[in-house]
Amino acid sequence: MGKAKRPPLVAGVDEAGRGPLAGPVFAAAVILDPDRLPDRLDDSKRLSAGARACLEPLIMEAAIGYAVASASAAEVDALNILQATMLAMRRAIVALDPAPIRVLIDGNRCPAELPCQATAIVGGDASEPSISAASILAKVGRDRALEALDGEWPGYGFARHKGYPTREHLAALRELGPCPEHRRSFRPVRELLHSRPRRPDTASP
Repeated sequence: MGKAKRPPLVAGVDEAGRGPLAGPVFAAAVILDPDRLPDRLDDSKRLSAGARACLEPLIMEAAIGYAVASASAAEVDALNILQATMLAMRRAIVALDPAPIRVLIDGNRCPAELPCQATAIVGGDASEPSISAASILAKVGRDRALEALDGEWPGYGFARHKGYPTREHLAALRELGPCPEHRRSFRPVRELLHSRPRRPDTASP
């Protein structure tokens, strides 16, 4: 008998964290073995935090290759959120081992200068298992990063709202001012900075 045919090295790619006011934007790239798909894969937004946490190790174990990458809040401000997201995706794709021959990217556009063919798929996180897997790894990775930031910058509630503009976060932002992890190009942060007499860039909560 001959060797089993290796599945094509096609990766799914997705991001997490475009909307928050603070923290990095994350992206993940995952090459799945079609014969070893974890059960209950879905768009990460449709899954509970507990379900995502359970799926993360199953995805990592079953994947032919995976990588998680990010772009910092400073890079978001320097590039804008779209280009920072593209940067995080490119970093995840380049970090994949083995290298993919093609990537399927959730959304309507692909990063430039990729080392392989790329196809954008609107709603791909709900229709393509590899993109669903990538969305879960990106979301879990980013949530974990924001929980760590909560310890570095207490008072903002990062572990609870993960940087999104909740009522709690906006109230803390008004009281404490932005910390270095806040995205200064985002309107609520930018407007607060403009309304304060001094920029509290180095102020600790």
